[in-house]
Amino acid sequence: MRGLTVGRSPGGTRRDTQATSAAVAVFVALGVCLSGCAAGGTGTRDEGAAHADAVGGAASSSPAASPSKVPDRVDAVRLVKSDPKVSEEVKHELKPCVADEYPVDVSYGELTGGTAEDVVVNVLTCGDAVGVGSYVYREEDGAYQNVFKTEEPPVYAEIDRGDLVVTKQVYERGDPVSSPSGENVITYRWASGRFAEQYRTHNDYSNAAGNAPTPVPDADG
Repeated sequence: MRGLTVGRSPGGTRRDTQATSAAVAVFVALGVCLSGCAAGGTGTRDEGAAHADAVGGAASSSPAASPSKVPDRVDAVRLVKSDPKVSEEVKHELKPCVADEYPVDVSYGELTGGTAEDVVVNVLTCGDAVGVGSYVYREEDGAYQNVFKTEEPPVYAEIDRGDLVVTKQVYERGDPVSSPSGENVITYRWASGRFAEQYRTHNDYSNAAGNAPTPVPDADG
């Protein structure tokens, strides 16, 4: 009995080996997990942060949209009253109708091909809004210059697709101010530093429309 040594059975040795391997695997997995946490989080979160930085960089590198040009507004009343080409009759007519509201219509647009938009000013009467003067101002050397005027009332000037269109109403003897007999429509175009007439049309108004009684239809018809 004394010469015999006590050893482990084959089954016990296999169980010990399996236990040791399992313990090693647990420690390895735990080490990998701790290493990942120390690195600053999961791979998904790292990619998310990098993506946000890339988007921010792309946005900051995009050029900002430039604001659209807004035409400068002019003081039309002061412009007309200080204009030596405007008659004294029109300047006298240019008075406030209510409080500080003056009877002027102002339009901005391209007429003369200058670096700034041209200004069309129509001066009207307060009572019946009859046009007494129409003017076109072009910016030259930082100041507006009168390049067109007409002071034959009733008159009204407009911008139409790059052309200047002037309408002059025609009155026959006995026509009330509210009912002219017709109109002349004249189209001007800027050429060689001035406005030149291109077209002229005449329209006759019907004074009978809406006033004459409607005839009774014939019974046999």
